[in-house]
Amino acid sequence: MAAPLNLSTVDQAVKQHYKPLTVKNLVYKNNPFYALVPKYEQFGGLNMPIPLIYGNPQNVSATFSTAQAETSTSSLGQFLMTRVSNYSVASITGETIKATDGKADAFIRYLTMEIDGAIHALARDLSVALFRDGGGYIGQVNSSYSSGTTITLANTDEIANFEVGMTILFASDTGGSTSATSATTISSIDRSAGSFVVASATGIAADDYVFRSGTQAGATLTSTSAKAVMGLDGWLPSSAPGSTAFFGQDRSVDTERLGGIRFDGSAMPIEEALVSGAAKAARAGARPDTCLMSYESYINLEKSLGSRVRYDELKARDADVGFRSLSVQGPNGVISVVPDQNCQPDVAYMLQLDTWSLNSLGGAPHILDLDGNRILRQSTADAYEVRVGFYGNLACNAPGYNVRIAL
Repeated sequence: MAAPLNLSTVDQAVKQHYKPLTVKNLVYKNNPFYALVPKYEQFGGLNMPIPLIYGNPQNVSATFSTAQAETSTSSLGQFLMTRVSNYSVASITGETIKATDGKADAFIRYLTMEIDGAIHALARDLSVALFRDGGGYIGQVNSSYSSGTTITLANTDEIANFEVGMTILFASDTGGSTSATSATTISSIDRSAGSFVVASATGIAADDYVFRSGTQAGATLTSTSAKAVMGLDGWLPSSAPGSTAFFGQDRSVDTERLGGIRFDGSAMPIEEALVSGAAKAARAGARPDTCLMSYESYINLEKSLGSRVRYDELKARDADVGFRSLSVQGPNGVISVVPDQNCQPDVAYMLQLDTWSLNSLGGAPHILDLDGNRILRQSTADAYEVRVGFYGNLACNAPGYNVRIAL
């Protein structure tokens, strides 16, 4: 019988290299919102209530008896947060490990490459989801598509969300509930054209949404059917939310305080749109401090400011990473504008960061090692794997202090 691999030796190497701070640095380095949003890593139990007050008692009158006779009470709401799961796996063949046996430096470098790749893949997936509506889509097919295996995206910048070897499927809605195709694999990518080639194009139609296989809700999209993190597009939708329960809360009773402020600045210069959006936030009592937008919008703002541009650096609280920002003066203070490659085009999210939290069960993400083994032997193959996971969701305790600005 062949001598078994000494897993304790391998485990020591992984533990030494992948301490929590190192994992966070890997995850947050190029994902500003993911890095900047406050973290809570003890989201245990079945769910987590996020209570909020969206109205005060209205027993007010110039006549005492009238005020006394009123029956108004405080308006209380509650978002009952639930977790979603997300995984990434690094797989290493036994032959490769044996081939590097006794060569510690080469062995650790190979293992580092695979684990880094798994962590980065999950980080990118979560970072994109933090800007979306929970449906799990990562792009949309161009409206001019008619047939063929070459797929061009409606927003070519979203090609950053795709990789060779990724398994994807297509559906006509953002939850992936209707006309979903069979899964297919991306064989090549033309990033300058914003297009990729798939192995099979059966059933794909113009304007279809693109999903990682297994991430689509597969039903009418709601906060309970979503398999992906409920991101900014879900918390601050482009139109006023209806009565459909959002984590158990009817947001139609006060669409701004429960579903965020919407401001259409698409007909304005970008700087004016941001200042006007900040004014709406100030009127609501908010003090927004961070504004996230795409790189293209950021460059347009930088050009608009010209000689008046002022740069700063924002530091993440949870890791030793920082991000370059522009400063815009709002009615209630300076707002740091940060570009994020994961942000949709033509929209800016002006946030009061202390109203947000990324709540997870354990690190966001972390290496799954409940049994004490960071490397697991696969039962049906001569291979070993490292599993990375995330259990949690994004939450906001005051949506009405945050603005979605159409650019």
